[in-house]
Amino acid sequence: MPRLSWIAAAGVLALVGLGGAAHAAAPQFKSAACVGDYKDVDLKVQCGNLIVDETRGDPKSRRISVAVAIVKASAPKAGLPPVVYLHGGPGGSALASLPRMLKSKGSREFVAIDQDWIFIDQRGGGQSNPNLDCPGTNLTDAGPPSQKDADGIVACLKAFQAKGVNLSRYNAVEVAKDVQDLRQVLKLPMIDLFGGSYGTRIEAAIQTHAAQGVRAVVQDSPWPPEADWTVGGPAMVSSSIDIVMAKCALVAECAQRYPDLKVKLAAVAERWLAGPQTINGKTYTADDLGGYLMDASYFTAGVLPRDLWKIIQGDVSPVAEFVESRDYYSEGQFMTHLCKEEIPFEARAAVADGTEKDPVARLMVASMQRIHDVCAAIDVGPISKVEQAPVKTAIPTLFLAAEIDPGCPPELTRAASKGYQGSQVVIVTNATHGVSRASPCVRKMIRGFFQDPTKPVDRSCLPAADTPMSFTYAG
Repeated sequence: MPRLSWIAAAGVLALVGLGGAAHAAAPQFKSAACVGDYKDVDLKVQCGNLIVDETRGDPKSRRISVAVAIVKASAPKAGLPPVVYLHGGPGGSALASLPRMLKSKGSREFVAIDQDWIFIDQRGGGQSNPNLDCPGTNLTDAGPPSQKDADGIVACLKAFQAKGVNLSRYNAVEVAKDVQDLRQVLKLPMIDLFGGSYGTRIEAAIQTHAAQGVRAVVQDSPWPPEADWTVGGPAMVSSSIDIVMAKCALVAECAQRYPDLKVKLAAVAERWLAGPQTINGKTYTADDLGGYLMDASYFTAGVLPRDLWKIIQGDVSPVAEFVESRDYYSEGQFMTHLCKEEIPFEARAAVADGTEKDPVARLMVASMQRIHDVCAAIDVGPISKVEQAPVKTAIPTLFLAAEIDPGCPPELTRAASKGYQGSQVVIVTNATHGVSRASPCVRKMIRGFFQDPTKPVDRSCLPAADTPMSFTYAG
């Protein structure tokens, strides 16, 4: 049931608590209790809020808060600055999953060992205030899955705007300035940056607009400013799925279990494109299948052939599970970023370019075009071409890209890295989006790079380019 009126009211009530100062005030950091289950976390975690003006330079600006958690290093090493962690999305959260992350064996291989790590929920989302969430709507990286969702997001954002939220102040440039404000109020001479997915787009904004005190940067699954989100986006998803299916064909058991995947998936896509599919009493659309394919090829490539085969055979449980879990973004924060940084530089009609003979790619066209429709209906302020310009920097940067990534393919990383003087580029064979999550080798690289960003990272533990991919068949 739509809850747009509820979220608008909740956002206003939350903002009232921060007041509307008559004069602009300096950034502040206020300690606060940590939100979440940190009971079994054996690291010291200090939480608080960065309090800043929503609109910098406006003496009448309301104050907003950016939620922060500082994780103290277990064995701090002199000379190493804190690492600021920048979550992806846009519209994601760092703090919501932080307790689980700090209990994870993998994360503990490189997080908060000899450096403090500082996690923030970027303005407009997570535990920050306001949170531009739009309950009752769905949104994925492929866009709003229905016109109802698109209309709901527009209504939600206009409700926030009508109550005084300045939508032009929730974007990468403002987050970059928040990071600098945080560095200054915490009195940190230097910081390192770790960003994942769209967090790397925030890093790019920091390196372009607010690079003071930044010593070294790690980009995990990079998304560069010059990349196009929707134009060519459907083809990127289709290409990632093609890579997985080709790898399946090279593994005897996978090829035997799932023959002719590409042809059969194309036939399914054509059928869903022809009209909604009612299966077991529930109706699914081409947008549902397209969104599932994008999401699945991000993270679950090892089970993708198995699940594609289920769908081909008429078992749509993978799609059904995806449809039930699409409310994972702060939709308003997602859209204010894209409408400021991505969509102004892309043409709605061009989203369909090159998809005519690719039914899998065509599954994503309508939903990605709805992103354009939402942006056309809301005002996020002036647009600057700088936000599409490639980054030029001499700050040491380590790029970590996955071979299989429908949103951040490795060719984008290779091209973007040319503007990063002395950068290091690592493409991980058989890996998917978020390479540090699944690779002990990559986690070792990250820690080594932060210890000395002037040295080449140790690539000896990486899989060879011809390493067969592992697949899961059960389930």
